[in-house]
Amino acid sequence: MCWNFDLPVAAVAAGQKLIHDSTFRIHNSNEVQITFLGTGTSQGVPMIGCHCPVCRSLDYRDKRLRVSVHIQTQGKSLIIDSGPDFRQQVLRERIDHLDALIFTHEHKDHTAGMDDIRAYNFRQQQDMPVYAEPRVLEQLKREYAYIFAENKYPGVPKVQTMPIVSDTDVFMVEGVTVQPIRALHYKLPVLGFRIGNFTYITDANYLSPESLDLVRGSEVVVLNALRHEQHISHFSLQEAVDILTELAPRRGYLTHIGHQLGRHHDVEATLPDFVRLAYDGLRVEVA
Repeated sequence: MCWNFDLPVAAVAAGQKLIHDSTFRIHNSNEVQITFLGTGTSQGVPMIGCHCPVCRSLDYRDKRLRVSVHIQTQGKSLIIDSGPDFRQQVLRERIDHLDALIFTHEHKDHTAGMDDIRAYNFRQQQDMPVYAEPRVLEQLKREYAYIFAENKYPGVPKVQTMPIVSDTDVFMVEGVTVQPIRALHYKLPVLGFRIGNFTYITDANYLSPESLDLVRGSEVVVLNALRHEQHISHFSLQEAVDILTELAPRRGYLTHIGHQLGRHHDVEATLPDFVRLAYDGLRVEVA
């Protein structure tokens, strides 16, 4: 069974935001709790200098930070991707503890916030495990040379690199079983991840039949849906809906949404009953 915590229609119409008690709670069961930290495209929504109806919308669901998701399961706190809005996101959701950081790929809208893990280093007094493919780890070492320097400046983030060496075999993240799922972001190989009955895939425009088989049976599937028109490196709305229809999860969510897609309320009204647009702060629980 899965639950989502959406606002009542009347509250949305009034432009109100439901304030959850976001104080971090570790889930010790196999149940998976997901919080969407960000659901926007690489430039976020609203976009700088844009005055379209979406960027001027008063609906809080049309305010989208860069994509990231927080996962709580089996007593662990995990985050997939730390983009430029990472600090703002974890403060908003009051995430006081983090056990590991997992990266889908090396693009800056997914990695630019890694420096802010230093707060967890100080609080938890330990290095942060960072899981990514070897290619991604090498890029992080170039972009954050001061973190990986032999003679480190005092106070820099401390990380423990954990290479994901297979795109088909499960790996363990602090005792949590994670299934990697290969996808293509134009010609760039990226990873999605399945944890229990939850699958998260962003920044993709192609999934092989073998990858789709790894997703099948998930109760909740998250896919990117950038806009209505086709795009060179992202699924369009219809492409994402078609994949979700084929996979038939109990609930499908769309993320990595650009302002070109339209206003949240208008777009969601056109979707199949089992598909929803994700929004920043949305929580979903998967048994």
